[in-house]
Amino acid sequence: MKFTQSWLKDYLDTNASLDEIAVQLTALGLELEGIEDRAKDFAAFKVAFVEKADKHPDADRLKVLLVDTGKEKLQVVCGAPNARQGMKGVFAPDGSFIPGTGVTLKKGVIRGQESNGMMVSEREMGLSDDHDGIIEVDAKYELGTQFADIYGLNDPVVDIAVTPNRADCAGILGVARDLAAAGLGTLKEPDATPVKGTFKNPVEVKIEEKDGCPLFLGRYIKGVKNGPSPEWLQQRLKAVGLRPISALVDITNYFSIGLCRPLHVFDADKLKGNITVRAAKNGEKLDALNDKTYEL
Repeated sequence: MKFTQSWLKDYLDTNASLDEIAVQLTALGLELEGIEDRAKDFAAFKVAFVEKADKHPDADRLKVLLVDTGKEKLQVVCGAPNARQGMKGVFAPDGSFIPGTGVTLKKGVIRGQESNGMMVSEREMGLSDDHDGIIEVDAKYELGTQFADIYGLNDPVVDIAVTPNRADCAGILGVARDLAAAGLGTLKEPDATPVKGTFKNPVEVKIEEKDGCPLFLGRYIKGVKNGPSPEWLQQRLKAVGLRPISALVDITNYFSIGLCRPLHVFDADKLKGNITVRAAKNGEKLDALNDKTYEL
């Protein structure tokens, strides 16, 4: 299970260093698989401004950019379709290691044009599979701003192995509770004040497999308008290896990780009848959220 240091501190009031937390996790029997400090890995990647974007004289799909890094102006050959004059993006200078490709950049010549470094995409940064274009940065960020600061990657990521007998620590709250009990801080209990419903839930739940699922709770919410989740939430999910999808899905994933509460959102407009919790039937097919069909 992965969580960031700041996410842990949402549930644990502590002044302990990351090293002290790591030692205590191991003492508690939560095997530490690693700590990733991507701010160090991404130190060379900074915001830059595309001052010019001219068509490459000898390649239809390439452009020759004049990139202002805030310290110098460099020529960069780029094949991204969204590379254009006036945009801000993320620049990787010569000598940078590109995590998504495993390549170390070197100054070179591309189809007769000198290229110094590169403007990078999320895929080249190892953050997603998106390689349709280079990263576009909001104009409010100053030249030279660290990429890690913009994407929330300046927050170390802790990775622990949770054994079957420690399901209570499959969420960040459980980890925080153990650390607090060990004297490494004070637990910050989340507000669990009940929210009273204002109408009868029109969807009933029937559990056929009570041994496999003894409890299934649901709440019907009206008037929901879905859309992208806020940037801070997307950054947290990306930090632990999850791809942001939409506000509703991202919220469920956020609380699943934080509170160890498996959640799922159903579209009430598409839900036919009630919900039945049962074991799969042999050969039954399931259409998953990743647009793939699985035979059970």
